[in-house]
Amino acid sequence: MLKTAFVAARDRQRLSEIASVLIGFGLNKAVDRLGLRNIPLIPRRTPRVDVTRLSQPERLRRAIEALGPTFIKFGQILASRPDLLSPVWTDELEKLHSQVKPIPWEMIGPQLETDLGGPPQEVFAEFDVNPIASASIAQVYRARLKTGEDVVVKVLRPGLKKIIEADLRLMGHGARIVETEWPEMARYQPQEQMKHLAAGINGELDLLNEARNCEMIAGIFEGRDDILIPKIHWEWCSERVLVQEFVHGVSPNDAAGLRAMGADKKALAQKGCDAFLRMALIEGVFHADPHPGNLLILPGNRIGFIDFGIVGRLSQKRRQQLLVLIGAMLKQDVDGLMATLLDWTGATTPDLTKLEQSAQNFVQAHSSIPLNLGLVLTDFMTMARENDLAMPTDLAILFKGLVTADGVMRQLDPNFDLFSAAGPTVRASMRSVFSAKALMKKAEALGSGLYGAASELPTLIHLLLVRLKQGRVTVEIELKGMDKLVRGIERGAARVAVGLVVAAFAMQLAPRLIDLGTPVFVLIALAVSVVGIGWLVLLGRNR
Repeated sequence: MLKTAFVAARDRQRLSEIASVLIGFGLNKAVDRLGLRNIPLIPRRTPRVDVTRLSQPERLRRAIEALGPTFIKFGQILASRPDLLSPVWTDELEKLHSQVKPIPWEMIGPQLETDLGGPPQEVFAEFDVNPIASASIAQVYRARLKTGEDVVVKVLRPGLKKIIEADLRLMGHGARIVETEWPEMARYQPQEQMKHLAAGINGELDLLNEARNCEMIAGIFEGRDDILIPKIHWEWCSERVLVQEFVHGVSPNDAAGLRAMGADKKALAQKGCDAFLRMALIEGVFHADPHPGNLLILPGNRIGFIDFGIVGRLSQKRRQQLLVLIGAMLKQDVDGLMATLLDWTGATTPDLTKLEQSAQNFVQAHSSIPLNLGLVLTDFMTMARENDLAMPTDLAILFKGLVTADGVMRQLDPNFDLFSAAGPTVRASMRSVFSAKALMKKAEALGSGLYGAASELPTLIHLLLVRLKQGRVTVEIELKGMDKLVRGIERGAARVAVGLVVAAFAMQLAPRLIDLGTPVFVLIALAVSVVGIGWLVLLGRNR
């Protein structure tokens, strides 16, 4: 209660607005469960719409739209999580969009002038005060530099940061309440979801972050003229302003524009697939929302990516797990699917019988070729939800990106099969993950760890024996044959030590023999291992 009182005092006006909107759309149960009715600052309003005619999902969607950009972003994240919500909820939340009515130039112009250090009409050779796009976070304008380059100028909406920061504080507090007071909601990991939301929105509130993301992705495709990433004009960029190259292209769903351009849609689908998978599987950083507005087709069968406000990141471990998942899907390996899902979700007490049946149903439903990746991934996350499992956030972002990209590629080529198209990139990723160099690094790390463990083992054994002997006196338990027990422990420990030293010795040979070539190293390592194993077998015969 003290924390609730503190939050109410700090952000009482915004809290009052949020609770009032929820009540206005008939979401009284949520207000009660969150304990918001006990705050006297909340105005008691009658519902603004006839909520009896609306379903619960539609009430929530309308309330989210009324609450502004922070809640809209959160709703959009939930819409992409069929592992958390059933289709009746995700289908409704998918109707959320960030396009909003633009604010007048009189409100945004003074802020832009301050950030640019002068009126935009003087800073640029040309500047159009009519926005070409207006989203919940920023507005976008056309301009031309004095050097003649066409650019877009993205400007944050004034006064937005303070509202969003208050929303994030209140939503974070609400997530803690939900996780504590609603045990049935714990599997949704509300606090983890809030951390992801806060990181994403805070990244979008700093346009320098988007500029850095853009240049990072551009580095991946350096030297390729078929993939275009906009050039950043850093001299005009700041936290609230982004100036970048204007990309002249048409949307993938503009059939007339593509015909006029003479585009090879099948080749473009393959190229777009290669680009996205290279980002995700090989580089581990990718465009998180490659929808048709952010992916443009250019003359010469080129593809341009824009809007890098949010990018996804995948660790090396995640990329390896994805390769395992792809292999399990293609082989229709039920056990492999179950193992991957349990590994990802970290479940400790799953219903294995139910999960196995779900995995079998999943395999049967997607046994035909070609596979529809969007449907495969959606059903995979649905399988997680039906078994009370929640996907990690980084993978949920990737799956959303893959589903979106697959939809765009199918607009270009209705017969597009991402699984088949992904073959070259998957093979390249496997070569990178399981190359001799990568395995050698792992071997060196393992050898170093084993060597350190082996050097510390005698001391640990000595301490263990001392404490065992002390325990006999202190606890006053007399065990016959304690000497034999101690000798048995010593022999067992010695065998463990020998095994560790042999393994460490074999691994430590790697850096010194690498110049001799892989076959020599394999033979020597095998010989050392055989000798060590033989030694252990001989020791084991004398019990």
